[in-house]
Amino acid sequence: MSWGSELWDQFDNLEKHTQWGIDFLEKYAKFVKERSEIEINYAKQIRNLSKKYQPKKNSREEEESKYTFCKAFLTTLNELNDYAGQHEVIAENLTSQIITELSRYLQDLKTERKSHFHDGRKAQQHIESSWKQLESCKRKFERDCKEADKAQQYFDKMDADINVTKADVEKARQQAQVRHQMAADSKGDYSSYLHKFNQEQNEHYYTIIPNIFQKLQDMEEKRIERLGTCMKTFADVDRQVIPIVGKCLDGMSKAAEAIEAKTDSKQVVESYKSGFEPPGDVEFEDYEQAMKRAVSESSLSNSRGEVRERPTGKSKGKLWPFIKNKNKLSLKLASGPEDFSHLPPEQRRKKLQGKLDELNKDIQKETDQRDALTKMKDVYVKNPQMGDAASLDPRLAELGQNIEKLQFEVQKFEGWLAEVEERMPSKSDTHRRSGLYESHSSGAVNNNCAQDRESPDGSYTEEQNSEIHEKANVANAKPPVAVTPEFDDEFDDEESLPTIGNCKALYPFDGHNEGTISVAEGELLYVIEEDKGDGWTRVRRNQDEEGYVPTSYVEVFLGTNAKGAMTYI
Repeated sequence: MSWGSELWDQFDNLEKHTQWGIDFLEKYAKFVKERSEIEINYAKQIRNLSKKYQPKKNSREEEESKYTFCKAFLTTLNELNDYAGQHEVIAENLTSQIITELSRYLQDLKTERKSHFHDGRKAQQHIESSWKQLESCKRKFERDCKEADKAQQYFDKMDADINVTKADVEKARQQAQVRHQMAADSKGDYSSYLHKFNQEQNEHYYTIIPNIFQKLQDMEEKRIERLGTCMKTFADVDRQVIPIVGKCLDGMSKAAEAIEAKTDSKQVVESYKSGFEPPGDVEFEDYEQAMKRAVSESSLSNSRGEVRERPTGKSKGKLWPFIKNKNKLSLKLASGPEDFSHLPPEQRRKKLQGKLDELNKDIQKETDQRDALTKMKDVYVKNPQMGDAASLDPRLAELGQNIEKLQFEVQKFEGWLAEVEERMPSKSDTHRRSGLYESHSSGAVNNNCAQDRESPDGSYTEEQNSEIHEKANVANAKPPVAVTPEFDDEFDDEESLPTIGNCKALYPFDGHNEGTISVAEGELLYVIEEDKGDGWTRVRRNQDEEGYVPTSYVEVFLGTNAKGAMTYI
């Protein structure tokens, strides 16, 4: 049905209706804008919640991160952070695909509506003006007819009166003729304008107004279609992020399913096992003897004295060896001597073993750099135009000194480790240590040996294939900069490094060591320091979260201002 034919006399109502349609569209745009603001605020609160419960960088949190339920909670926080990101995507898409488009469309719609009603009012004013002119012609014709009739009556009266002169009669006759002529002219003008008005009125109501109303109808239908499209987009924006939100929720579920109570209970043993032997039976002391208690082979004091005299004893004269000074049981690296002699035997062994692993990695790093410089020097010697070979000698000498110092440190810690393991009650640990450090000293890594699968914290894990084993070695390794609690303040005061690029995580990585950062698969991060040849890349998630991740776990996209990744070739 057409507005032009059905609503030809409803100009004012159509004007109100189209204005109401525009107001409704503006109300919907406001609704979408408020929804977008809600999504942004919700995402912000979710991010703040995730950040609030992120583990702090201290020794206690580092110890707790070894447990599977702590790792699962950390994964949940990371997935929740990604979940918040999807709500930010919703807000962004609502703004770009609906709010911005509707704002532009509303301006065009208002302009179009104004133009149509301007043409309608102009046509309305024209037909009203024509009607007024027709009425004026009609009244003039009516007035002239009355004047002509009066003049005729006056002439008839004068002509019948015998007392009137012939001149007066002739004058009245002429006046009547003039009035009749004026009435005839007015009749002709009225008839002509009436015909013209009827044509204009017919064109107005059957052509001009229908065309204007048809344009208004098309405009209104387009507005309704655009509103329907926006409502569909409103739903599609949510639907687009559902798969990613589902992955986030799947990640939370997998993290929860990965919790292993048995593994965590074993980890408690690994973390707190002292290595001391339980106390022996208390010997009977006979108080029936009249003489004072003397030191005898059967007395408790004598037995305790023997324990004190044995240099390799584990209890060291203590009946309850685990009742010790809490400061001596502290696991902080900075709260004790270099050889960790303040710790219980088992804890001391794990700390020494971890320190040895770290030193061996540093030696391997320095050795790789020295080999690279040696190759470069050989190239310079053969091709002097490429560079000066003598300029590399100072660096080679420095690397040689560093390797010697690190080797000396390794020998020192190996001696302490051997001393600890000799005093341990079980020889399985000694066998494992000897196999491990023989492989380190020879420079070859045997992937089939069980001792090589031992992580730096002393735990033993069975790997099923070489690829998983390689990832585990990277994940268990410590970052290239060994950060101890003594230097935490220095690193906290350090200025934030500038961003030199971006990276995408190819695999999930649980950064449980100090200095590392946990990442989820597919997560985008900022690169603030390149791989210096040690297999680690320094990244930042936000202003407060940064750390190292294995280079093989991420795909790096450096910016144009980034320095070369290979310092030595």
